[in-house]
Amino acid sequence: MSMSLTQSIAKALLNIKAVGFSPKSPITFKSGIVSPVYVDNRQLIFHPTEWHAVVEGFHTTITKNALEFDVMAGVAVGGVPHSSALAYITDKPSVFIRKEAKGHGKGNRIEGGDVNGKRVLLVEDLVTTGGSSLSGVEALRDSGAIVTDVLAIVSYGFIEAQEAFKNADLRLHTLTNFDTIQDIALSQKLFTSEEAQIIREWFNDPHSWGTKYV
Repeated sequence: MSMSLTQSIAKALLNIKAVGFSPKSPITFKSGIVSPVYVDNRQLIFHPTEWHAVVEGFHTTITKNALEFDVMAGVAVGGVPHSSALAYITDKPSVFIRKEAKGHGKGNRIEGGDVNGKRVLLVEDLVTTGGSSLSGVEALRDSGAIVTDVLAIVSYGFIEAQEAFKNADLRLHTLTNFDTIQDIALSQKLFTSEEAQIIREWFNDPHSWGTKYV
């Protein structure tokens, strides 16, 4: 039986250790959330086979959902390699969005071209709370762009992120999800059933989990 796109992307991320699990040595996100799960999709560009699977996965998602756009955009730095590759494949103009405006020169946040009046498809490597994506969308909309859809490799699936995207009138399309990643990781014995329970507890309450396990 062939794997679904969701499964193949999950396996690709696990193959290169872009997703890892450390229930006994959790990390702290920029948002302050303490987590037994980490994601580093920046490794993808060093692994052509897995990166190719991700880029093709994005292309398939665009086609399947009939997403119409004039310009491809990537959020710096994680989304830029994927948005650039997709722009090349789809023969579309490409821009990237700085996390903040330059302190010199023209002071641009959006680099590459004018997006005013253009339909822009935004690409992210990872969605945690959604802040980075929404900041990028805000910059695009402030520049006159029309943004309705965001592509991401994976999202943690936090309720706050889901609500933020809904409130911003955005649709988020991800290539895989953490339920699939966990199922495959458990089958590969990347963590024990006891550690799997800890990870499930974190997903159920990511904001408070750290007070119990750290």
